[in-house]
Order: sequence, then structure tokens, then C-alpha cells
Amino acid sequence: MGFDQEVLVERGEMLSYCLGKPGAWLDRPWENDEVVKVGSRIFAFLGNGDREPTVGVKCGATREIADEWLHRHPVDACPMPYIGRSGWNTLRLDGGIDTDELTEAVDSSYDMVVAKLPKRERPTA
Repeated sequence: MGFDQEVLVERGEMLSYCLGKPGAWLDRPWENDEVVKVGSRIFAFLGNGDREPTVGVKCGATREIADEWLHRHPVDACPMPYIGRSGWNTLRLDGGIDTDELTEAVDSSYDMVVAKLPKRERPTA
């Protein structure tokens, strides 16, 4: 699935992109906040659409690795509340992070989460 580089990523487009990953499914575990899971684990947080459009993804195995995003995009990336210390960042969809970087961040988050899943929960496709 591709995005038009001239248009900022819409929340719905990002949700569709996330749900296109093998084994991905939508969950609403907290008061309408939408997350996308693979197996039993979240790989993307999309919130409830009431705030600025963002995606929360695992940006590195450690906070130090994930901090690279903060250095490259100080206005459009920040550590996620509560789980930021584990390498999770919130990335703005309507800011200065280009579409390719956003989709690569989702891909990387998905891959890191799948790698930690028990084999019985990993997608076969």
C-alpha cells in the first residue's frame, strides 16, 4: 500500500496500513482508544482520533535507540507516556516526518513485536 508523498498521512490511512500487516487486528482496550495488535501484543497505538493524529510505535529495543527519533524530529516525536522507557515513541502524522519514515517506523515496530511473540502467535504469512 502506498501513500501520496504530497499529502500528509491521514489517521484512517495509517490505520489501514497497520491492519494490512499479516495477522494484524484492531482492538479498543481503553475507552475507544484504538490499537493494532499482532497476536496478543500491540504494535501501533492510534488513540481515539480526538487529538492530533499520531501513531505510537516501538522505535527501538532501548530508550537510547528510540531517542534517535527525538533528535531527528524534535517537534514531531516524543517518548510515549508510561512505556516510553521501553523504546516506544509517539510520532505525529501531520508534521514533518515523511510518509516513508512513518511507514518504516510501523514496519519496524511490527517486526520487533512479532519477533517477541511466542511461535504459536506469530502470523504464518
